[in-house]
Amino acid sequence: MALSMRRAARIDANQNEIVAAFRSLGWSVLIISQLKNCCDIFAAKNGATYAIEIKDGTKPPSGQKLTTGEMAFFESWRGKSAIVRSVDDVILLNNALEM
Repeated sequence: MALSMRRAARIDANQNEIVAAFRSLGWSVLIISQLKNCCDIFAAKNGATYAIEIKDGTKPPSGQKLTTGEMAFFESWRGKSAIVRSVDDVILLNNALEM
């Protein structure tokens, strides 16, 4: 009987850069990208926690679409959420939170 092994979830090429940007701006970050049908990270600052989906902004729009599982997660999520495609998006979210 062969054992079935789940392959490691692929992460977006810019995930490490995005996580580093959040952390450099004082955010706490929990990486959960290995979970299926969820977001990639939870990021929190100043009492606000966001479910964050990271997409590679250098890919064409078709390569940045949410999967069916990701869409279902965000439709049912009752908290704050964002899709982040670049460090600039991180800075925009940070600035909006601090206003």
